[in-house]
Amino acid sequence: MKKLIVLACITFLAVGAQAASEAQKAQQEKMKACNAEAKVKDMKGDARKAFMKDCLSAKGGEAKPEPAKAPNANCESMAQEKKLAGAAKGAFIKKCENDAQAAK
Repeated sequence: MKKLIVLACITFLAVGAQAASEAQKAQQEKMKACNAEAKVKDMKGDARKAFMKDCLSAKGGEAKPEPAKAPNANCESMAQEKKLAGAAKGAFIKKCENDAQAAK
């Protein structure tokens, strides 16, 4: 009887470890996908941190869609033309997006 209980405990632990391993692999894959998307968008600094937080907290394996895709891309390119970086770039993009939303 003791052997049966020990065997059941070992089996339970092995199944639990396998489930944790699968969850860990899924999180790693999600992180790789979010990181790749951030690289494609050439995100840095605070904008990248915010994007990664949103992407990793999104349900499933896909990132949340950006609500203002076109204005964001335009604002991003304008910030790059002005060679802005860090907090200045983030502030510029935020103001640009707000102005674009107000114009609608």
